[in-house]
Amino acid sequence: MAKYRKLGRTSSQRKALIRSQVTALLHNGRIITTEARAKEVRKVAEGLIAAAVKECDNFEEVTVKAKVARKDSEGKRVKEVVDGKKVTVYDEVEKTIKKDMPSRLHARREMLKVLYPVTETGAKKKDTQKVDLVDKLFTEIAPKYKDRNGGYTRIVKIGLRKGDGAMEVVLELV
Repeated sequence: MAKYRKLGRTSSQRKALIRSQVTALLHNGRIITTEARAKEVRKVAEGLIAAAVKECDNFEEVTVKAKVARKDSEGKRVKEVVDGKKVTVYDEVEKTIKKDMPSRLHARREMLKVLYPVTETGAKKKDTQKVDLVDKLFTEIAPKYKDRNGGYTRIVKIGLRKGDGAMEVVLELV
């Protein structure tokens, strides 16, 4: 009995396909794909979610001092002349940050191996922004499934594809 489906691709193509579909599933919450692909994607996605649930609260909050550039009413940096040069003025601010414990950091890095970087595009080119999917896993998805023991995804059959008759399904987060 085989441990995984080959999906008619070489190993590198198969790995890229699964990574891209897992990324799309976690970013959008649902994808439409074939049944065989969905079953393979489900394995990887549930493993990532399980790791996020396990390490969800494994951090400590630390207060740090940071230098932040002073800004005027228009949002531009304030500059002073020192020794004939314009120098930006900085204020010291105390911030509270989340510091990952070693096991959570390891889980974060393992997730980054699987997930592709995602950018959301806006109406204009300057409105594009990067989405931190790993942070989304820890802050949004994992708390939702905290009291659940597995079964984070659902496969719903929607019928045969017109072109080749393959069974299409909706793979979604429960």
